[in-house]
Amino acid sequence: MLNRPLFRRADDLDDFVDLSSVPRHRFIHNNAFIARLRKAVEFDYVMVSGLDIEGFHFGTAQSIDTDFPPAFLEAYYEEKFYLTDPFVIACKMAHRVVVESEAVSDAPRNERLAYLLETFNVRNRTVFPIRRGDLVYGSVGFTRSVPFDADEIAFLNAIAEATHHEITGPLMRKFAATELKLSQGEVACLRLASGGLTSEQIASESGYQVDTVNTYIKNATKKVGATNRTQAIAEAIRRGLID
Repeated sequence: MLNRPLFRRADDLDDFVDLSSVPRHRFIHNNAFIARLRKAVEFDYVMVSGLDIEGFHFGTAQSIDTDFPPAFLEAYYEEKFYLTDPFVIACKMAHRVVVESEAVSDAPRNERLAYLLETFNVRNRTVFPIRRGDLVYGSVGFTRSVPFDADEIAFLNAIAEATHHEITGPLMRKFAATELKLSQGEVACLRLASGGLTSEQIASESGYQVDTVNTYIKNATKKVGATNRTQAIAEAIRRGLID
């Protein structure tokens, strides 16, 4: 996984065989959702981090979509500031919005990091954790030369999960089933169940035996971390496994 390319565009996911072959850090460009969001609240840069898949959670640096300047990213990661940056450390422990001026006010100043942030105008970093229960698996962050006010933070907090889903959705739809080791039959049965079909109706629609349908749904429920069929369907939709 560590040998994957660091920074590049990943427009055509058909170029990649699995999630581990996708570049860890991908550039956001010409994204209509982000463009509309910028009209609602002005910001300089955005970063969407983490996936709801083991090994790709927020803090692992294994999945990041951003429009930060490439030169900034290259220097930041080559010098491994993601391990020592007080703001990032604060974000990893947070379950609510993290505002840079509040989170690192007492932290020792790293002159090299400060130089990078100032040179590339990466200021007033504000991060919103994305959670599933108590697990923080992702985050959405914004920067701006002037601080965000309370109303802007409230709006960005409200839209953060939708932003994360919008940006990471293509990856999840393409690779989540494989990463979670879901079979085609398990996904197919979940998709039919999401339409309100009973096991008998799913069997009739799919050609599987009723016992096979129940086994597929039981296995899928466990793999997505749910406890019953309804939760499994909700998790499958949220993770982009089914529409």
